[in-house]
Amino acid sequence: MTVDRAAAETAEFRASGAAVHAFVLEVLRAAGTAEDASRSVADALTEASLRGVDSHGARLVLHYAKVVRTGRINPAPKLSAEVTGPGTVIVDGNNGFGHYASFFAVDEAVKLARSAGIAAASVINSSHFGAAGCYALRAAEAGMAGFAFCNSDSFVLPHDGVAPFHGTNPLAFAAPVSGSRPYLLDMATSMVPWNKVQDMAVKGMTLPPEVAVDAAGQPTTEPLRSAALLPLGGLGFGHKGAGLASLMEILSAVMTGMPHCADLLGMVGPDQSTPRRLGHFFIVIDPQRFVPRAVYDAGMAAYLASIRAAPARPGKSVMAPGDREWKVEAERSRDGIPLAPGLKLAFDALADEVGIERLQPLN
Repeated sequence: MTVDRAAAETAEFRASGAAVHAFVLEVLRAAGTAEDASRSVADALTEASLRGVDSHGARLVLHYAKVVRTGRINPAPKLSAEVTGPGTVIVDGNNGFGHYASFFAVDEAVKLARSAGIAAASVINSSHFGAAGCYALRAAEAGMAGFAFCNSDSFVLPHDGVAPFHGTNPLAFAAPVSGSRPYLLDMATSMVPWNKVQDMAVKGMTLPPEVAVDAAGQPTTEPLRSAALLPLGGLGFGHKGAGLASLMEILSAVMTGMPHCADLLGMVGPDQSTPRRLGHFFIVIDPQRFVPRAVYDAGMAAYLASIRAAPARPGKSVMAPGDREWKVEAERSRDGIPLAPGLKLAFDALADEVGIERLQPLN
């Protein structure tokens, strides 16, 4: 059968969350990844895609399948946890997928927080962990407030700098909300994540002003010309984002003993066989150690109602952190996850390469 490539490159393709999850899982299995690790990655990527975080969603399986084959990722890691105090634990990711180690670390921290009230987990010898919000949400789903932090290799100019230094260094915070989805803040400390730039390039989109610079250090709105990102706050107020990035660096690298941004092996580049030895850091808090649960629940409800009722610009509404993600998740759970034409073609090629069924559209 002849395939009309031009039509394939313009037609919208949508797949159910279940189909995307199954596709990612089968790709990783075919690459030789152990079942628990494969499921953790599939869970995190599908969650991100459903919430509209396409930069850290299913598209990443293309890279992940590659780095398993090239030896950068240990496909069958043996995770270990060393409890170093009443509320502290160190998890060794054994150079496996960061998603697997991170879910495990948050679960360990939740256990400790149930007795200690507050717990922190560091992860060593890890790799890219996708969307930070997945791990903060893991704590919130257990009734806890959760923070997630990570550093990354150098993509972002320091304020008033001309060469990349910090990574996009994400942070996330989630807190439970009675009778509703959790509060969720998930953000890079750069103007956008680097994976967002790549995602926009695939979709043929342009960047907003003061997001990225080209190789000559000049602002650009073209994703493919982007050589570095600006810190949160842009050219005029980038000291704020740079300061937050340095905080992520201290928690994720200094306090884990892992390499800091300037010494990290890049996610992309010629060396795809050496483990990156990333560090992550998580904090879990039991709200009931500070206020009764009824007081906490009432306080969260009142705060969220107040912010959503705040006066808004014409045609807009004020949202609380997480509102956009939950709205998109509801839409995509109903209508499917959209894939850019180029991404669908790449998925088809990957499926053919590893010998699995191609991702099927939502019926």
